[in-house]
Amino acid sequence: MNDRTTSRLRRIAAVVAGGVAAALVLSGCLYSMIPAEPSPAASKAPDTSGVADDLLPFYGQAIDWTGCGPSFDCADVKAPLDWENPGAGEIELAIARHRADGTAKGSLLVNPGGPGASGKGFVRDSLDYAVGPDLIESFDVIGFDPRGVGESTAVKCYDADEMDEYLYGIPKSERNTPAWEAELNVRNKRFGAACDENSDGILPFITTVNSARDMDLLRAVLGDTELNYLGYSYGTFLGATYAKLYPERATHLVLDGAIDPSVPGFDVGTTQALGFESALTAYLENCVSSRGCPFNGTVDEARADLSALLATVDRNPLEGGDGRLMGADTMLTGIIQALYSQDYWDYLSQALTAALQGDPTPLFFLADSYNGREEDGTYTDNQTEAFSAYNCMDYPVDTDPADEKAAREKVEKGAPTLAPYWNAPDPCLQWPHPATGTREKITAPGSGPILVVGTTNDPATPYEWSESLADQLENGVLITRVGEGHTGYNKGNTCVDNAVDAFFLDSSVPQDGLRCE
Repeated sequence: MNDRTTSRLRRIAAVVAGGVAAALVLSGCLYSMIPAEPSPAASKAPDTSGVADDLLPFYGQAIDWTGCGPSFDCADVKAPLDWENPGAGEIELAIARHRADGTAKGSLLVNPGGPGASGKGFVRDSLDYAVGPDLIESFDVIGFDPRGVGESTAVKCYDADEMDEYLYGIPKSERNTPAWEAELNVRNKRFGAACDENSDGILPFITTVNSARDMDLLRAVLGDTELNYLGYSYGTFLGATYAKLYPERATHLVLDGAIDPSVPGFDVGTTQALGFESALTAYLENCVSSRGCPFNGTVDEARADLSALLATVDRNPLEGGDGRLMGADTMLTGIIQALYSQDYWDYLSQALTAALQGDPTPLFFLADSYNGREEDGTYTDNQTEAFSAYNCMDYPVDTDPADEKAAREKVEKGAPTLAPYWNAPDPCLQWPHPATGTREKITAPGSGPILVVGTTNDPATPYEWSESLADQLENGVLITRVGEGHTGYNKGNTCVDNAVDAFFLDSSVPQDGLRCE
């Protein structure tokens, strides 16, 4: 069977930084309610130095800012649909700017991850989480929706009812049978076809390489000659790709919660499965020694009880108050959402306690937060569609049976709780366009120092990936946050925060290997 772990892992790979994921999902519509204010009168002139003639209409455009909230301005920027053929059409990139509280040193672009997460919403709704107060004081903080995402020219696939069936529907066939695989392949093929039909021809151009080129365009039209960039999770791959393409302009990049660009899809999925099992173990260790834990006994006994719950729900789904059925896949999605941050652990205990009593409502809340689904059944954004589009274009499909077997066995051994539900047919096998990306090391010779922040028990982007990326980059500098959860900056660790802030503010480069307890 083509049971690549990436069916689940690529939806997990790099979602919004840390525990803010649910907050962003639930607050995604709030910025439309913020009263507008007049936009500033002046902007810096675009940087068009060295730009080819066919790109000058894009690099030379003036941004038409509109006030969209206290200290916020919003705008749309035109970009080529196809960077290899700039005259073939245009797309729009939606951006938001929070003007520096003090004197601006320049612009600081921020990407929250995904791929598929809204950078515009991230900055608008969670500015204090996105960056620290010293950076808010000294930079114009820029959030942008990458091509294919959110308010930019977007990938469009399904309406809300169709998305419910795609994300929450329970297969009729028995798990891990040829009939089950065939059923999921049909589902994935329909999804890919819908994306192709409804996205107005943009799918072949939804790639990280094109997005990195868009980011250089944003740098230029903002009037900056060099890039200041803070990328979380998938945003580290975007930032590393930028450094590969434009090393001379990559002077201040911080990549937090790194993806290793050289790791192929099978290995990505395997490593993430082990990472989430490790985070689950940490949760269970805390749980069994705390009040309110739904499990008794040792960690191994608690793990066995959780495995039994998942198996029971796989056979007999739980019905929620809105009539939806929760199977094991959706239950695991809810659990994984809670493992992104230690702040969610108490709620996870409450959710599992309710599920043991037959009530899936709290776990549905977690899964819905992960998927961007509102209580009324609408979806706040297109993160699922954009996620699939990017990953299916960035990751070449690997169908080597030996690789599949090795990945499956490693997950079964190292992630016993997750393993029964981790492997499924890869949606990218049914994607309507072949991948154009390659998985290879990124060295970025000629760049400035690039800070790579890794958290030792990060479940979504395991620490070994940060180590690897920092080692690959010719000018990589590794900062280690010792702890739990996804990403490390602006999470309460003064050592990490001070190092990142000083790098942006004063070009102070920390010692490679800095370890922050």
